Amino acid sequence: MDSRQINDLVQYRLKDAADKLDTSRILLENGKYKDSIGRSYYAIFASVRALLAKDKVDFSKHAGVIAYFQKNYIKEGIFDKKYSKIVQNAFQIRNNCDYADFYIASKEDAEEQYHCAIDLNSVIKKYLEKYDEKKS
Repeated sequence: MDSRQINDLVQYRLKDAADKLDTSRILLENGKYKDSIGRSYYAIFASVRALLAKDKVDFSKHAGVIAYFQKNYIKEGIFDKKYSKIVQNAFQIRNNCDYADFYIASKEDAEEQYHCAIDLNSVIKKYLEKYDEKKS
């Protein structure tokens, strides 16, 4: 991939994250807490994958994407450790919502996941903007 294609992929994934955040908000406002949590998680996942696109890396499994983010962005000190917890927690609660038969998601859970997704998306966008400025 050339740099233009990489940039297009980064922007596509950021747009995907924004769309999922929008959907998460709508679901949250309508009391669909489990589904809102799922969309918040996928907004986080799309944001992290935007970073991976910049690095020309991708994985077929969520665990691979998360592990790469942890190793290359958290452990390297690029992002605060709190984002490690956000990603791990979002992954776990989304799994509970999708696969645990009697898991009940609260409004507070959904709100927390939504705000965490906004936070992570924001810091990733800022990082990518700075990265683009340095390249120019």
